Amino acid sequence: MSSLPLSIGILPDDVEVLDLDEAADRLRISPNRVRTLIRDHNLLAASRDGVPVIPALFFGDDGGLAKHFEGLVTMLLDGGYTRDEAMAWMFTVYEDLGMHPAQALHTHSAREVIRRAQAQAF
Repeated sequence: MSSLPLSIGILPDDVEVLDLDEAADRLRISPNRVRTLIRDHNLLAASRDGVPVIPALFFGDDGGLAKHFEGLVTMLLDGGYTRDEAMAWMFTVYEDLGMHPAQALHTHSAREVIRRAQAQAF
């Protein structure tokens, strides 16, 4: 597990998370495929007490990833953000949104989050 790129000390303590097995069940793929998604930077993960976890907000109601999540992560990483910076950005509360971008992906503000990511990443 140590070869996984995990954000440490960035994810707020109150964020609900799934371990890799739970994430695999949600995505209907194997835990090894989840690890590959993390290594390939298609999915962001963190470490909680030494256990790799993925924020539950990264998933949509249908069990897959949230609608704009993969594009948003790609945009941030291609725009120069590190994985840690992208994770921190996803969980930074913006007053004018009234929430952080990971929450906003599940609301009518999702396109605004994408627009902000485009403006900040480039």
